[in-house]
Formats: sequence, structure tokens, C-alpha cells
Amino acid sequence: MWNNSAWGGHAGHAFTSFGATQPEGLCFRSRRNLFKASMAGLAGLSLPQLLRQRALSAEGVKATSSRRSVILLWMTGGPSHIDMWDMKPDRPLENRGPFSPISTAIPGEFICEHLPRQAAMLDKFTIIRSVDCRQSSHEPNQVMQTGHLEAAPRVNPKGDRCPAIGSIVGKFRGANHPDVPPYIAFQRSPSHIAYAGHLGQQHNPFIANQAAKLPIYDLVGKDTGKVSSPQMFRMPRNLDFERIDQRLGLLRELDQMRRELDSTGTMAAMDAYQQQAVDMLTGGRVQTALDMMSEPESIRQQYGSHLWCQQALLARRLVEAGTAFVTIDLSYHTASGTWDNHGDNIPPYGGISKGLRPLLPLFDHLITTLVNDLDQRGLLDDVLVIAMGEFGRTPQLGTQGSTDGRNHWPHVMSMCLAGGGMRHGQVIGSTEADGGAIKSRPVTPADLAATIYHHMQVPLHTTYADDRGRPTFIVQQNGKPISELL
Repeated sequence: MWNNSAWGGHAGHAFTSFGATQPEGLCFRSRRNLFKASMAGLAGLSLPQLLRQRALSAEGVKATSSRRSVILLWMTGGPSHIDMWDMKPDRPLENRGPFSPISTAIPGEFICEHLPRQAAMLDKFTIIRSVDCRQSSHEPNQVMQTGHLEAAPRVNPKGDRCPAIGSIVGKFRGANHPDVPPYIAFQRSPSHIAYAGHLGQQHNPFIANQAAKLPIYDLVGKDTGKVSSPQMFRMPRNLDFERIDQRLGLLRELDQMRRELDSTGTMAAMDAYQQQAVDMLTGGRVQTALDMMSEPESIRQQYGSHLWCQQALLARRLVEAGTAFVTIDLSYHTASGTWDNHGDNIPPYGGISKGLRPLLPLFDHLITTLVNDLDQRGLLDDVLVIAMGEFGRTPQLGTQGSTDGRNHWPHVMSMCLAGGGMRHGQVIGSTEADGGAIKSRPVTPADLAATIYHHMQVPLHTTYADDRGRPTFIVQQNGKPISELL
């Protein structure tokens, strides 16, 4: 079933605006009422209303023909920077960890031995080793996905009102094609993804999990052998596309009288949004983009059969179709996340050797395949790829009674970027000898947000209204685009 909690607890069906159960004129059940009732189960969200509200909120926003977009690989739980991108090989074992460094395509720079493909093409990436992640926490994962330090619901009851960067992009810039949602997410849990907050539910991400056929994994990352069904696009029993078209025609005829009496154009607009909703659900660009089998087999084989890799392929197809921002929740577990590697004796996360190590070759394959595919298709200059989590991990191994884990470390973390027409082949910032604090060039969540908005051509002085109607800048804490990338 569709998870209503992902849409702020909304429990309405896809065609609530049709008023299927409301009497009209004389109080008897008409063919029109029957038609509207038959449409009620077509999807698990109020899609016509969603499209209508997005159109209203986007009034005055200039349409763009740009193909610029963002794919965020969200490493849910907080990946260990010391064991991936900021290794400390000269330190004692309890600090440096069990992995060894390898050389990269950037002379003099080293990353983890379990990321060999990324190391070989690091000239296409930027590693930032000095991300200031103070105030960031997980469940809900807000600060790094919004750029707002106060966006931490665990300590701020209104933290979830800070809009996701993807929602800001959706509201103030929109999609690259009018027939696709601007902000789409593949999520394992609603607590892993930031939502629209003050912007309103119409700017929440379109949750794509139940709109695509994908392998189903259990909480510890085991493939169950089952495949999800794209329930969002499934027709109610005994209702096919031809009958939908026929019934839409009937609806248009019965609405003609009201349309002639309506001088405001409201009925015409409602017709457009209802038609757009049906088009999206029965054969539009979204459904096509989420159809994995329409991709050449050779490309599907390059990405492979793993859930996360297939989602990465779909993300590429979605930005090709016109989506502006796609987030992939890289987690098996629905709690704090698969990258929350506290220790081998703390299932299901494991520690560094047994928990993180199996993830690294998979991530290495995923991100390099995605970047290479975007490059070969001429999309890499338009698509900014970002990989990061909530925070880093403690410099010392053995936290929480484990022998091989690291705890949360909201003082510094590493992240990587590629594409977006930016300057890559560099490492930005550094940490102290043990990796526990920023040594040079701090980069804040606000700086990251400003960099994304700059890429997406959203003016940095843009404001939105909070719950009291007060204007709030989308970029907080004096955030500025990361100059080294521009």
C-alpha cells in the first residue's frame, strides 16, 4: 500500500477533486458520479490537486529550457570519512582503521583501497574533506538536505518546517519538462528524506518507489528475490485506458454547462490538471522514465541488478525526462540507516570491517557507472552528482562497546561531487591529523545549498514565507557558493 505518512499524513485518493461521493443537482447517483467514483482508486495521492497547487505556487516563475539537474546519493546513517575519502595511514590502528589507501588520478591524493574505480577517475570528482556538519543529526535527516542548521527536529520542534533543497528548486525553478515532477525521491523511510515544510505539501518529493519495478531487499541488505509492483500506475480492476478516455470525454460533456457559466476559467484549469494527472498515470513521461525494460540491455548490465544501482539508472532516466532533482536513499534499514556503522556487535549496521566494507565496492560501482553514463550521454555538464550523508564518524574505533565501530561525529565529514559543469579533479579542505576536526577551508551546509542553487540558477536572495508569513532566505548563515568549484 502507498505510505500516506510520506505525504504528511494525507489520506485522500488521486481524484478527490472530482467529488465522487458528493450529490450534484438533483440528489440521485448519476453516471457522472459513478464515473468519478471509478476514478477514485487510480493512485495513492491527490495528483490533480498537487498539479494545481504547484501551478498556483509557480506563478511568476520563469520557465526554463535548461537541462540542469541534481542527483543526490544520500548515504543514510553517516559514512565514515576516515575510512573512505580522508584516510590517516600514519596514525595508530585504532584511529586509522583497517583499510589501506591507494593512489588516485589526482597526483598526491589517496582514498580507500575499496574504491578503486573512483580512485582511477578521481579527476572527474571533487572530494571535500572539511564539511562542517555541526547540528546535523539523523532521523529525520534534515540539516544537510536543507542547508539550515536549525533543521534538526530532534532538538527543534519546528525543524521539519525547513524546506528541502529539492523542494526549493521545485518551487522556484521547476522541472525541465512540464509533464514530470521537479523533485523525485526513492526512499527507504520518510525519516531519511527532507520534505517541503513551509512551502506546502505540493512541493514534497514525488516518491517513486511504488511507481517502478525494483528488487526488494530486507533490512540487512539481502535480496528477497521479490520485485515491487508499480502500484501507482496500476488500473483499478475492470478499468482500462480506453474506458478512462471514454469517461473523460463524458465528464467533459457533462461539465460543458458549468464551463459556459464560469467566467473565471476555473473549470478549464481543472480540466487541464485532471487531464495532466491522467496522462502522467497512464502513459506519460514519468511512467516511461521509470520503465527499466525500455533501457538497452547493455546499459542495464553496466549498472547491474542491485537495488541501489537500478535506482541510479532510473535517476539518470528521470533527469533525462526533465526532473530537476532526484534523491536516492542508499539504505536497507528503515531506522537510522545502513551507513550508521556503530559496531559489529550492533546489528544490523555492523562496524567498519563487516558493515562498511561490503558497501564500498557497491558504492564504487554505482557512482562511477552513473558518472560515466552521464558523461557518455553528454549530460554530465548539466547534472550535478552529490554523494554524502548526515555527518562523519568518530576518530577512534571501538565505540559503544564494539571493537570495530565508529560513533556519530557531527564535527566534520567528507563528501564528493561530480559533473554540473564545475571544476573537478581536486580536493577541498583538510582535517587535523586524527581526522577529528577541520584544519582548513570549512564548508558549511549553507555553502553547499548555495552551490546547488547557483548550479540550478535559483537566485540566492530568494525568500519563502514561514508559518507566520515572514520572509525567509533560502540560503542561511551567510552561505556562499563553493568558489573552488565555479
